[in-house]
Amino acid sequence: MRVTGLAAPLAVFFVLSGAVASSAQEQPAPAAPQAVSPQTPATPQTVSPQAPASPVQAEPVSPSVTQSAPAAPEPAAAPVATPATPAPVAAAQNDVQLTLPHDLSPWGMFINADIVVKAVMVGLAFASLVTWTVWVAKSLELAAARIAAGRALKAIGEARNLADAGRQLASRRDAGALLVQAATQEVQLSERALDHVDGAGLKERVSSRLGRIEAQAGRRMSRGTGVLATIGSTAPFVGLFGTVWGIMNSFIGISEAQTTNLAVVAPGIAEALLATALGLVAAIPAVVIYNVFARSITGYRQLLADASAGVERLVSRDLDFRATPRTALAAE
Repeated sequence: MRVTGLAAPLAVFFVLSGAVASSAQEQPAPAAPQAVSPQTPATPQTVSPQAPASPVQAEPVSPSVTQSAPAAPEPAAAPVATPATPAPVAAAQNDVQLTLPHDLSPWGMFINADIVVKAVMVGLAFASLVTWTVWVAKSLELAAARIAAGRALKAIGEARNLADAGRQLASRRDAGALLVQAATQEVQLSERALDHVDGAGLKERVSSRLGRIEAQAGRRMSRGTGVLATIGSTAPFVGLFGTVWGIMNSFIGISEAQTTNLAVVAPGIAEALLATALGLVAAIPAVVIYNVFARSITGYRQLLADASAGVERLVSRDLDFRATPRTALAAE
């Protein structure tokens, strides 16, 4: 009876041990760790280690044994996302890059400049052309006038009387010859009164006419130099106006493009500075040439003043000889 009572529990024990062993053999092996590429670092994953298969000698367990679920597949490393440029800004940048001038030469900057800046540049270029034209024309005119005045002064200084100077300068039409001709004409008009009055009135009238001729010759020679003074004083400010306008357009372009890239700012500023440069190119030669002409015209007027003084001396000499008795002149 005891042997039969012990045999039943032993049989149940062996049956349960065989069921546990078979379930341990059917359980899958633990997943091997995946190799991580050195180029793309993957996030380390925490893998729960699975319990190794229990040996055959296991403690008795309940018949209902739950198998562990297989390990979930390791997720792939997500690529690093770069911040995307907003679509409106990117489109504006592309449009700006397409419209930026590639030729930054003076002519290229003029072509791509604003209409107001173009007008300023054209005006300054025309002013510079006027400056050099006046310089060439006035230099030739002033040189010829100084030569003629020097010859007239020499003829007046060598003449013994007014009639002699008139004969030497009869075929001339320069300012020195006009001085002698005006004095001769005034003497002829006063010829009838000279026998009854002294020559003070004649000297005064001759001096007045000579002074007017000098002033007229000086004004004629100064004609055109006022343009040089105007260009020299206003051209820098006109160029500055073009500069301010160009820089203003550059800042407007920056606000519209929503970028501070130097490639967007540089062309407009370069065009603006070109207007300033043209203003200086027009103003500096105009000021220098005006000062040169002012000194030359002053020297020319001095030559005319010397010639006028020589004519007055001839008139005074003729009056003195007229008042001298003829017998005294014949005795000499």
